[in-house]
Amino acid sequence: MTLLPGARELLRFHARELPQRDDLCGAFCGALALRAAGVASSAGETEPLDQDAVALAAGSVVSRIADVSMLPFGEPGRRDYRLSPAFVEDSATSGTTTGGLLTAIEALSGGRLAAIPYTGPWTATTLGGLFDLAAGLRRPVTLLANLHTRHLWGSHPRADQLLDYLLDGETAGPPPDWEVGHFVCVVGRVRGPGGSLYGLADTYPSLGRRGVHLQPRECLAAAIERRLGPTSGTSGIFGESFSRRQTSYVHVDAPDRNRARRSRRVRPGRHNQGRRRLSPWWEHDLLHHVAEEMLAGWPPVEGGTELPRRRDR
Repeated sequence: MTLLPGARELLRFHARELPQRDDLCGAFCGALALRAAGVASSAGETEPLDQDAVALAAGSVVSRIADVSMLPFGEPGRRDYRLSPAFVEDSATSGTTTGGLLTAIEALSGGRLAAIPYTGPWTATTLGGLFDLAAGLRRPVTLLANLHTRHLWGSHPRADQLLDYLLDGETAGPPPDWEVGHFVCVVGRVRGPGGSLYGLADTYPSLGRRGVHLQPRECLAAAIERRLGPTSGTSGIFGESFSRRQTSYVHVDAPDRNRARRSRRVRPGRHNQGRRRLSPWWEHDLLHHVAEEMLAGWPPVEGGTELPRRRDR
């Protein structure tokens, strides 16, 4: 497996931080990105930079009434918030916006990190190209993907299904565990003659092996693009956070709706977060565009349209 720079530190913190608190999937992943870059606390502060701190800085809101039907099968939920969040009555408006998450990452890192969002179109090719670029960096980089889980494999594929995909490109896999909008971190990739599997650090221990599972490139690209999903017709943002000084990088992705949709359970199982929209580009321009942004710094597009205020849980 090819691991992204900083992935081992991210996974160490991931194992300690699991599971996410209710409605804080984006904040959970934002905390992982900060820790992967070695940012454990804000300048002059002694409080840890965990999912609660990111949620507070990002303006996350939490539904007042817990709803376990929105969680993966068997997950009881978690509401032991270290910092008191803002509560809302309407669970459909709970969660974190991508714009809030980007602001939080930059603010909590004291400007050492820059969180840069990107839109698609997202295909296996563009996903692979961006991963190659990130993997070639010397400093830590985190890819935060905002996706819809209906396009993913279930997180417990059999060994023969993984081998059939890697060796022969067979995409038939287990059905998705749940159908929700969600944030995950992409940490690595395994390549074979038939395809590439991406390693995801998820927010619940019941998904995969203690929250880590593999997804085919075609499934992950479709999930980020949110093809045929409840946010149909919008592009995902696979944001890349590039540090402006000697630091690392972070990626954020999200679709183009103002509010999260309520998810529905699949088989035994069910979850979503927000973004800034850049002018779309075609596949062959993606790597050139990203390389230019790495050199030019933030913002990636002058006068880009404002991030939608959609929240994912």
